[in-house]
Amino acid sequence: MTQHSLGDWDDDNFGTESAECLSFELRGQWGHFRRVEGNIVKQTYRIPPRTTIAGIIAAILGLDRDSYYDAFASERSGIAVQPTEELRTMNLPQNTLSTAKEDMKRVPSRGHARISMPDSTELRQQHNYEVLVDPAYRIDVQLDDSELFGDLRTRLEEGTSHYPPSLGLSEHLAEVEYLGTFEAESCEAEDTDIDSVVVEAIDDVELAPGNPVRVERSPGFMAADAGGRTTTKFLSLAYSPDAEPVHVHDVETSRVDGRRVMFS
Repeated sequence: MTQHSLGDWDDDNFGTESAECLSFELRGQWGHFRRVEGNIVKQTYRIPPRTTIAGIIAAILGLDRDSYYDAFASERSGIAVQPTEELRTMNLPQNTLSTAKEDMKRVPSRGHARISMPDSTELRQQHNYEVLVDPAYRIDVQLDDSELFGDLRTRLEEGTSHYPPSLGLSEHLAEVEYLGTFEAESCEAEDTDIDSVVVEAIDDVELAPGNPVRVERSPGFMAADAGGRTTTKFLSLAYSPDAEPVHVHDVETSRVDGRRVMFS
């Protein structure tokens, strides 16, 4: 196992072997992680999809679009997400211009240095956006690529980012706070409270009165293709909308900074 490897732990070594991970908090005034299914109201995931977290990290590092999917493959990375504030939403009407290719305008009309932008003379379209209010999440990240791991740690320690990180839409800028580097210690399967989002083990979640649990299915992994990129796997996530721990039965977890989390 390399320093940041995500290889399996032997049963005889539970609680003794660990992998290093970086932890940081993402928060902002607004967030919108667009659900892939269509609707008149543009709905949001409550939990940022794993692919979105990978994109945020890529933006911090300045990685090219569609260049980083292999580094965030399931066998080379691990991401745990923990909501740290109650998940609240509201609907906001917004006036928008179409960004479809046929609706874009080239400025200036001649010359080599031209840009494409929405035609400001066209009528606006009003859409209702479901947005998250004051969202905040703790992110734990494992990367098998030691160079990317080191670059990310440097960026987080210095509080710098190549591209501005956002919570979904580019208008919803995110604040990033580095929390430190921790050991992610493997724990054997048991009944326990999990602080992070529960990944895939939906049937093992305990439901109890007064402790609501929600489930959503969102993009987990992507790969580059001839058209740009495609989603290769979706993940089912269970979480508490009140940002409370979720109790599970007979599930393998990891211990990070005194917390129980599940990596995907």
